[in-house]
Amino acid sequence: MSPAAPATRTEKSTEPWRRRLIRSLLYGRNVDRVAKARARVGLAMLAFASVYALIGGRLVMFAIGADAHGARRAAAQEVVATARPDIVDRNGAILATDVKASSLFGEPRRIIDKDEAIELLTATIPDLDEAEVRERLRTRKGFVWLKREVTPAQQQAIHKLGLPGIGFLRENKRVYPTGNEVAHLIGLVNIDNQGIAGLEKWLDNQGLADLHRAGFATDRLQKPIELSVDLRVEHALRDELLKAKDKFHAKAASGLVSNVKTGEIVAMVSLPDFDPNNPKEAHDPDRINRLTTGVYEMGSTFKAFTLAMGLDSGKINLNSMWDARGNLHYGKFTIHDSHPLGRFINTKEVFTYSSNIGAARIALNQGVEAHKAFLAKLGQTTRLRTELPESAAPLLPRRWSELNTVTAAFGQGLSVAPLQAVMGINALVNGGYLIPPTFMKRSESEAAALAKRVIKQDPSDKMRFLMRLNAEVGSARKADVKGYYVGGKTGTSEKVINGRYAKKRVLNSFTAILPCDDPKYHVLIMLDEPQALPETHGFITSGWNAVPTGGKVIERIAPLLGVEPRFDLPPAERLILAASRTTQ
Repeated sequence: MSPAAPATRTEKSTEPWRRRLIRSLLYGRNVDRVAKARARVGLAMLAFASVYALIGGRLVMFAIGADAHGARRAAAQEVVATARPDIVDRNGAILATDVKASSLFGEPRRIIDKDEAIELLTATIPDLDEAEVRERLRTRKGFVWLKREVTPAQQQAIHKLGLPGIGFLRENKRVYPTGNEVAHLIGLVNIDNQGIAGLEKWLDNQGLADLHRAGFATDRLQKPIELSVDLRVEHALRDELLKAKDKFHAKAASGLVSNVKTGEIVAMVSLPDFDPNNPKEAHDPDRINRLTTGVYEMGSTFKAFTLAMGLDSGKINLNSMWDARGNLHYGKFTIHDSHPLGRFINTKEVFTYSSNIGAARIALNQGVEAHKAFLAKLGQTTRLRTELPESAAPLLPRRWSELNTVTAAFGQGLSVAPLQAVMGINALVNGGYLIPPTFMKRSESEAAALAKRVIKQDPSDKMRFLMRLNAEVGSARKADVKGYYVGGKTGTSEKVINGRYAKKRVLNSFTAILPCDDPKYHVLIMLDEPQALPETHGFITSGWNAVPTGGKVIERIAPLLGVEPRFDLPPAERLILAASRTTQ
């Protein structure tokens, strides 16, 4: 037996060293290999059992909570995609806000009997289009909308049906508590809560849509948008325009109130308007915003620009004389006055009697290029850009000749958006500074940083004098509300129909400032095709309809704007001109 032992040791010693190393690492030295194998098998069985238990548990969870989990995830995504900030007026009144509404959706892949589902859904919600629902549910998509914004009663009825693959999401719906009041200003959104007009569209263009896509536009992260509009003033303006439109049987009526020192738009109304809660009305082409998207010949209100140009140039003064003894013939065209005086008239009379001939002679005195440059300086020859996406470019003569200067001097042959005309007239009376209009709150210091001087102080003082004089003795007398020292200029422009001016179809405008000695606000009133009444003695000119409407508006809004009445003030000659001479 003794010789065998050395043989075994020899076999072990001849085993390759690599195998000995692996065996030593796996089993160690002097270990029971059978016991260690059992332990390893048991550990493997436990690991596999744990993995299968985890998989089984997850499957059970998915089976029980798949609908809720998917709905919650989709709902969260939907809310992020559609949340919008509140829009409020300058006093904090809500003009637009989001509310939660339930919408019906389907998951075509999970619906067992689609025909039965379609029949039950259309029976529960009669206004569902069966063909459209059938088409959507027969797709292989994982998610389809079936009806947005269902009522609570409809939601409860569908829940009772117990249809698999049919559910509801809570999403944001935009509502406008004030209805028509600020429709053209606020605009509206589409079914997905995306802005498509007005300030709603501006919000998306300012980066709200990008925030949606990035997942940051949630209700908690958005501050209200504060506008310059005063809802109280807006209501008063709209109410008086509605009355005037009805009284004078006008085709349309519009108006705005502007702060001449800051450029803020305090109120803006264009009738007919629409209810943004009912988007179908907004598609009516007659319901456009005439103050920004319409361009019009503004008539005699443009004479304010013509006289300001002459006074600012220093070539004329208030007492300069102009030949108005007869019509002005220019080529084959004849310029005449509505109320001819048949004599020489001074600059003040050109304004108060609204002389077309006098305005034409003043413009010719300045020259074509100077006239064009002055109107361009006051922003009347380029498109006006504001927060509202909707704007129209002015219509200018293709080739600006002397005849164009003659007609543009009294507001013909040149069409502008009413808002840009207001911007220009603000500059004529606020000391000579052109301030871009805004629908956002703006302080006087912020406005001063944006302001650009376009005329000198002295001609600005004289324009305030002329506007007040027109309310004392001219065509703006019916708007001279006691205590508010109102001034203004009227405009009656014949509309172009089939290439010709129609005498019986006019667009009337009245631009007023208050108070004239230190202007704070500018009111514009426009009536489209007003009709003659017995009380207007058959006249359809601005002084008989737009001017008294402006007076009623001023009477209502001045107290709201904090303009304190002052009585027994001296006439413009003493209060405005005398103060201007003293200052200079």
